[in-house]
Amino acid sequence: MTLRIFNTLSREVETFAPIEPNHVRMYVCGMTIYDLCHVGHARFLMAFDVVYRWLLTLGYRVTYVRNITDIDDKIIKRALERGIAIRELTEEMTQAMHQDIGALGIAAPTHEPRATQHVPQMLEMIGTLERKGLAYRADDGDVNFSVRKFPGYGKLSGKSIDQLRAGERVAVLEGKEDPLDFVLWKAAKDSEPDDAKWDSPYGKGRPGWHIECSAMSCAILGAHFDIHGGGMDLQFPHHENEIAQSEGASGERFVNYWMHNGFLNVDNEKMSKSLGNFFTIRDVLKRYDGETIRYFMLRTHYRSPFNFSDANLDDARHALRRLYTALDGVAVADGAVDWAAPQAAAFRAAMNDDINTPEAVAVLFELAGELNRTRSPQTAALLKGLGATLGLLQQAPRAYLQAGNLVDESRIGELIAERAAAKSARDFARADQIRRDLAAVGIVLQDSPQGTTWMKA
Repeated sequence: MTLRIFNTLSREVETFAPIEPNHVRMYVCGMTIYDLCHVGHARFLMAFDVVYRWLLTLGYRVTYVRNITDIDDKIIKRALERGIAIRELTEEMTQAMHQDIGALGIAAPTHEPRATQHVPQMLEMIGTLERKGLAYRADDGDVNFSVRKFPGYGKLSGKSIDQLRAGERVAVLEGKEDPLDFVLWKAAKDSEPDDAKWDSPYGKGRPGWHIECSAMSCAILGAHFDIHGGGMDLQFPHHENEIAQSEGASGERFVNYWMHNGFLNVDNEKMSKSLGNFFTIRDVLKRYDGETIRYFMLRTHYRSPFNFSDANLDDARHALRRLYTALDGVAVADGAVDWAAPQAAAFRAAMNDDINTPEAVAVLFELAGELNRTRSPQTAALLKGLGATLGLLQQAPRAYLQAGNLVDESRIGELIAERAAAKSARDFARADQIRRDLAAVGIVLQDSPQGTTWMKA
């Protein structure tokens, strides 16, 4: 079975075929780095991390580009509020991002370009659009894209120009010929710091948000590439505008497959600081380990709405522990995944069906059930190998199960020995009390013919 993915452009699930055999070129809109990453960012980063991993599993060479937007109105505002240079802020936030998403097991892309490193390419594209009559200089000094002069605008969102409205990041200014026109180059303001200004044929200024991704993707992947991804909120206007300016400049198709992940809600409500349900990745990592968060997100299909809640995270933590418990104490056989094995074939079919991670995770639990019955090294190897394609189950089971305990390990060992002595002396009341005392601090004892082991609850 070959990979099939839902293409937002055609609104159909299509068989995936890269432009260049065995080489996939993929671009994902990355972070605007003025603050710490929140769980909504984790959602899209995780979605395309899994796509990237699966393409590699299928044997493709993948050139994965995920940009950093390091010049933006919010970045300028935050730097001024803090009284620091823009570069100081963006360096700080980039390091924080790498640390936080690294804790979730999100792999580094092949390239991570920054917008400020590609201003010449942006100006070159703007110049091309102006020569083709698709861009114009406004009275206020900005350079805007003329939406109505680009045939096919609206094909990604599925609406005609007259049905579309100006999006959240498209300000309707007096200098525009049409409200849907969007800015390619922003004229500098006196109130803005010097490190937010670049020289250009249009005077000092800085690039608009939409042109950044077009220039960076084309510079690294070429004018026509395979996959472009991002959150569903970017479908319009950002991705619609990317198509217009990229195809307007190159005269050829921009992207073959558009992929968008579903929205994230918190306790079935939109995440918002005003509602008090806004969480950074760091907030959540204080209470849950990174692999639990990762597993939690993979239980929902990337295109489906995702509901974030403590109850769902607690359930995910217990479920992941069940998988590690199945692996605990079993010697894992050597060797690569045997894709001819029935469970491996089912896992592959699920992932090839538009990256259906919920079905793939169900296969992991089927294998865990078998492993609990057979304790087979081959089954353990298959479970761990399939988990690896999702970025799961790569820790030592015992270490994972015991991680984060609130009691010193040597003290736990002493209590286990004391409990064994109490049982030998038929002091079952004391033995039961020790079990209850450990359970009260999150330590679960497991008795077997080989002795007593413990794990974190």
